[in-house]
Amino acid sequence: MLAPGIGGKTPEQALASLSDMMADVAPITVDEHLSRIEKVQEYMVSKGIDALYLNAGTNLTYFSGLRWYPSERLVGAILPAKGEIQYIAPDFEVGSLNGYMMIEGPMHTWLEHECPYTLVKSVLQGLGLTETATLAVDEASPYFLVDGLKQAMPDVTIISGQPLTSHCRMCKSKHEIALIQRAMDMTLEVHKAAASILKEGISTAEVVSFINEAHKKVGSTGSYFCIVLFGEATSYPHGVKHEQYLKKGDTVLIDTGCKVHGYLSDITRTYVYGEANDLQRTTWQHEKNAQLAAFDKAQIGNNCEDVDEAARSYLTEQGYGPDYNLPGLPHRTGHGIGLEIHEMPYLVRGDKTPLAPGMCFSNEPMLVIPKTLGVRLEDHFYMTDTGPKWFTEPSHSLDNPFGL
Repeated sequence: MLAPGIGGKTPEQALASLSDMMADVAPITVDEHLSRIEKVQEYMVSKGIDALYLNAGTNLTYFSGLRWYPSERLVGAILPAKGEIQYIAPDFEVGSLNGYMMIEGPMHTWLEHECPYTLVKSVLQGLGLTETATLAVDEASPYFLVDGLKQAMPDVTIISGQPLTSHCRMCKSKHEIALIQRAMDMTLEVHKAAASILKEGISTAEVVSFINEAHKKVGSTGSYFCIVLFGEATSYPHGVKHEQYLKKGDTVLIDTGCKVHGYLSDITRTYVYGEANDLQRTTWQHEKNAQLAAFDKAQIGNNCEDVDEAARSYLTEQGYGPDYNLPGLPHRTGHGIGLEIHEMPYLVRGDKTPLAPGMCFSNEPMLVIPKTLGVRLEDHFYMTDTGPKWFTEPSHSLDNPFGL
């Protein structure tokens, strides 16, 4: 017998049950981007940092609104501690970049045969910064870029920009939380639709393809990522290379997400196709309890590592582990989420970041029984003044995972 919501529909019927959920969703405003710039500039002044280099990627997007993917060509911006943002880009890309810009600022360009790092030096000099300035560099910048900057400016003190970027990005605004909430709502509906098309013999590739189309149907551009695993393959947290075909009694693990104006969702559901055996039931319930233990520990006044310890201690009491040993929990309990699927801070031993309102985390203390099965229940929560709040309601039970 199948649990409610598992199987019973064709892909066409399941897609028809979904509708666009993006109609009333607005992106981050120019004013919010400007307030982010003001915040990081104030922090730079307090730390004696003269400027921050933002490379193409999520940090550049976070502060300026400009969405551009990093490559071997330097595209980025200099954000001085005082003054307006300065963009740096290849000359031939200016026309395209102008179409994506939200915050105005001077555009400094370089030709293909020219050295972009020398241009960065020139921009800093134009800002009145001496050769002994302190430049924080986007922590996501590749080594060749940092090395190029060091060679062009040997007297400039170059430090990691992570303390600056994480100071601003770790705690989300109400608008950011609303965008993440919508993305989570969309993916949860997609999960329900995916469960409804399961049948004996269906392949993991077919389910992945359906989930991508389902994410489009609810208003996203498709799946940002998708992991679908059946049977023994569920014991590998991020999957295996071979395709699987669904059989009665298989454990099913689906982990997927999408983007809403750049902000991400990430939800995992695990259930059984058919009758669950004792091991599946026990493992699923222990996973559910570990997730709840982590959630209950996520209180203002505790640190990130305390949340991981709560889940891990519960599982150790049940005979798993200890620590990262299997059978047990092989990875951290959770990660931050926002413009990136994994971002600071992390719910892991050693991360002593105090929990604060606006922080958003996954809660996924996966249980792995090697070469047998894995159970991951992943939902996210955000911190408020009074404690954690779920973005999505966790799985109800193994016999009724979606509470139908």
